[in-house]
Amino acid sequence: MATTTIPRTAIKGGSFLIESCRPEEIFSPADLSDDQKLIGQTAEEFVTKEVLPLANELEQHKEGLMPELVRKAAELGLMGGGIPEEYGGSGLDKISATVLAEKLSAYASFSVTHGAHAGIGTLPIVYFGTEEQKKKYLPKLASGELIAAYCLSEPQAGSDAQNARTRAVLSPDGKHWILNGQKMWITNGGFADVYIVFAKVNGEKFSCFIVERGHPGFSVGAEEKKMGIKGSSTVPIFFENCQVPRENLLHEIGRGHIVAFNILNVGRYSLGAYCVGGTKKVLETSSKYAKERTAFGKPIGEFGLVRAKLAEMAIRIYAVESMLYRSAGMIEGAMSAAGAAADKTQQLMKVLEEYAIESSINKVYGSEVLSFVVDEAVQIYGGYGFHEDYPVARTYRDSRINRIFEGTNEINRLLIIQMLLKRALSGALPLMAAGAKLQEEILAGPQFEEAATGPFAEDERAVANAKKTFLLAAGAAVQKHREQLADQQEIVGALANIVMEVYGMESSLRRAQKGVAARGEASAAAMVDAARVFLYDAADRVEKEARTALSAVGEGDMLRTQLAVLKRFSKREAVDTVALRRRVAAAVQAGDRYPFEGR
Repeated sequence: MATTTIPRTAIKGGSFLIESCRPEEIFSPADLSDDQKLIGQTAEEFVTKEVLPLANELEQHKEGLMPELVRKAAELGLMGGGIPEEYGGSGLDKISATVLAEKLSAYASFSVTHGAHAGIGTLPIVYFGTEEQKKKYLPKLASGELIAAYCLSEPQAGSDAQNARTRAVLSPDGKHWILNGQKMWITNGGFADVYIVFAKVNGEKFSCFIVERGHPGFSVGAEEKKMGIKGSSTVPIFFENCQVPRENLLHEIGRGHIVAFNILNVGRYSLGAYCVGGTKKVLETSSKYAKERTAFGKPIGEFGLVRAKLAEMAIRIYAVESMLYRSAGMIEGAMSAAGAAADKTQQLMKVLEEYAIESSINKVYGSEVLSFVVDEAVQIYGGYGFHEDYPVARTYRDSRINRIFEGTNEINRLLIIQMLLKRALSGALPLMAAGAKLQEEILAGPQFEEAATGPFAEDERAVANAKKTFLLAAGAAVQKHREQLADQQEIVGALANIVMEVYGMESSLRRAQKGVAARGEASAAAMVDAARVFLYDAADRVEKEARTALSAVGEGDMLRTQLAVLKRFSKREAVDTVALRRRVAAAVQAGDRYPFEGR
């Protein structure tokens, strides 16, 4: 992998809103090294050969089957990616871990199991465990001898995790923590051996514990009857005077929220990767089916509205994939810029916190693109898409959970703006200065602009104006509501949607430009078409969300002035998106697959 593809100076999280980057500064799938590609190939082959043939048995919860597959995957090194080598893992970099997660996603129940074990179930010990805890648990978690689960949610505490009622008190002899309470929706809970459990010490101090299945007072409830991901285990967990050794406190008393929030940052990012992988598989099966299914004397894939669906699926996948790998590159760049830290895991945790905004974006956008793609797949299959004998029915059901996992998409939208404003107020991100500069530009009035030049001039202008639109709408919202803006959730949601579109627009454009520079216009033509359609449609969405926000905070002459400025920022040349989509569809149908794989 060329070193120039990963920046050696750390890029600030959220800075994409006020800064521009060059194509060579972003990481894209074309930059994957041979080793990283091999990791993906190994993971994909494992799921294809070992997991998918057993899908029906897994859906019926054949006893011991999923744990057996976890152990088989561990033998190939697929379960210890986040564990340092000194504890038996492979210590994968973030880009490799992204490839691994993406390629394990062909069967959602297995990818969910993998994420719960290798991600949120194991990483709390990697990041926060004592040396003794790491030596005791991590080698066995890497090998699959032990399987992990993460226990945060409760019947009355889902997104509001710190409202947990599970209690922990120290036993009179000081040797054990005594836990009482219940956890809900615990993935892997039915067969896990090690559980990361959050409870309040003395009912007040939110803390974290490592609980083993064999601890007295621990019990597991029945499997939940779920809409989807039926092959995974999801159960309630009960603690009735459960005795947990005192040394199994993870991190510090009262600091459980630090564990929970940092691990959720990791989980959100990884979920975006799982979603990207899932979308590609669905697009592949949809394109193949559209060639096989005939209507009115020809394959339905020859009809314009079906081609448009295949194109739009590929375009949205391209956008979210561009966002995901750009984020992975920034994380690796920040790690490289940090140099040789004494504690690499702690350094990675800080870096992931720096990019918490991007992690939430990848989670929300990725899960919503997956939902769109599977919905269109069902439509392409028609009546057969509604039948359980065809693969898209299960995929449709399985996809729905991703908008709830790792903090609902509503919570993540609120977090995106909350984190941006927090960084702005602390001075970590100069949003205020950028807003002031924009106000000067607005007050100066429309300026004469030279005709756009270059093949991407209009696209560049669209991205720049989308960033200005965010500053305009966010500035008006903050000025109106100030510290109470968080209470205006509809406005915050509109602002978050603009942020996500901006990230997608710039990431898509830079990747296309990078492709042209590396392979030439002809080879990258379909990618440019996909980026151009995405930018054109995203600009419409940005304008709509900004209009919603501005109309909610302004009135009279002030609102009219702001809407006039918005209209100026939204002005752009017309694009024949029908023709562009037809070319993207042709690229999909040429190979019956996502056409930008590894590019």
